[in-house]
Amino acid sequence: MPTSPQLARSNLWSRRDVLRVGSISVAAALAPGAAAWAAKSGAAAGGANARSVILLWMAGGVTHIDSLDPKPDAPEEVRGTLGAIRTAVPGTIFCETMPRLAEQAQHLAVVRSYSHDSNDHFLSQAFALSGRRVTMSQITTEPNVGSIAAKLHGARAGFPGYIAVPGTTRPGPPPKNLFTGGWLGRQYDPFSSGGTPRNEDFTAKVHEPDEEEFNLQSLQLIEGLDASRLVGRRTIRQQLDDGLQRLETAGYADVLADQYKNAFEMLTSPAVRDAFDLRKELGATRERYGRTKIGSRCLLARRLVEAGAPFVMVDYGYDPEFGNLWDNHRVAVQNQPHICDIVKQPYHLAGTDRAFAALIGELAERGRLDETLVVFLTEFGRTPKINSTGGRDHWGAAGSIFFAGGGTRGGQVIGSTDKHAAYPTSRGYTPADVAATIYQAIGVDPHAMLHDRQNRPIAVLPEGEAITGVLSG
Repeated sequence: MPTSPQLARSNLWSRRDVLRVGSISVAAALAPGAAAWAAKSGAAAGGANARSVILLWMAGGVTHIDSLDPKPDAPEEVRGTLGAIRTAVPGTIFCETMPRLAEQAQHLAVVRSYSHDSNDHFLSQAFALSGRRVTMSQITTEPNVGSIAAKLHGARAGFPGYIAVPGTTRPGPPPKNLFTGGWLGRQYDPFSSGGTPRNEDFTAKVHEPDEEEFNLQSLQLIEGLDASRLVGRRTIRQQLDDGLQRLETAGYADVLADQYKNAFEMLTSPAVRDAFDLRKELGATRERYGRTKIGSRCLLARRLVEAGAPFVMVDYGYDPEFGNLWDNHRVAVQNQPHICDIVKQPYHLAGTDRAFAALIGELAERGRLDETLVVFLTEFGRTPKINSTGGRDHWGAAGSIFFAGGGTRGGQVIGSTDKHAAYPTSRGYTPADVAATIYQAIGVDPHAMLHDRQNRPIAVLPEGEAITGVLSG
């Protein structure tokens, strides 16, 4: 977005300077909405039970056959060399890669007929994140479900309405940022805890900072700037309000003002800063989640919702250290192990199993699961047949996801696939249905009308119905 000539000629802080406080690039999903979640406690009207949401977003296409929908009687080219295990729910099996989640199955509503008609990463990820079908020209124009929640429910307890941990996944090539407020405006982009990706194409293997540092970097005060000096700078900022109004781009001044105001509030709130600090956790808890990126991110999500954050997305997909984590074609350039071996790695299914189970288990033990909706979501499954190089390719026709907590009826499997996990044998549920289910859980009417930046009315969700049976009541 071009800078106003008047602003460029002035002695005011630039947009970059204003947002440099604490090296924050807050897209300010903090603006209060029409119905703040602060007013919610426990069960809400209309059957909505979830006070907070944790969206476990695994971008790239997680293999369903090697996780939640094994086919032990299928030929080896379909099932591979992995076996199936029993779960805590009689008659339900998971793949052997999911032993810890198998123990938590009483809390899960597993949807095995997750299905739609695209095998394209961009189209499918934008659909999954927004619940809205898109064209290639719309992949960054449709607001994420978290953005809609932030718009309607607003901030809470000093936290943005929508947080992404760390919010750095960029599918490509070329890299695209699909974490967006779209037509709602940039103020409803998520606050990303990890700041800017260090190499957005995720091809080079580079040294990454410790995960604790990575999750804290966006809340660090710049060197030499303590909280008392920051308060002084706020006074300076207030003196610049008149100048900021000279921004020519309609609406941008308000967004920029909100960015500064809410960045300031986050930086100076001890409770908010403490919630982001994983060093507060005991070593035993860190071990329970696993000392991995996904383990740290799930633990941070638990800390954030416990401290009051309303909507947290755990982002784990395209990674500068491990490459395209879930896009396991096993072509030569990927340099990946065979699909039946990579799933056993701590950065792959083995690590997510440990982290997800710890998250759900801890929320239950701490009395938070009933009010926290946990959703595992990916854009599609993988091909039933292992390809000639030992990987699995894109497969929009079938996949598996799960819901837990926040009013979920646990201990059940919804939907089924055929003997090769290729196609649903029951009703297929799309990302629009997933979005509708989340909205129902948090008390958002999917038929409500919002307005874009041109004040045009647009429905919260043009299609989709809450998945029957997932939620109680």
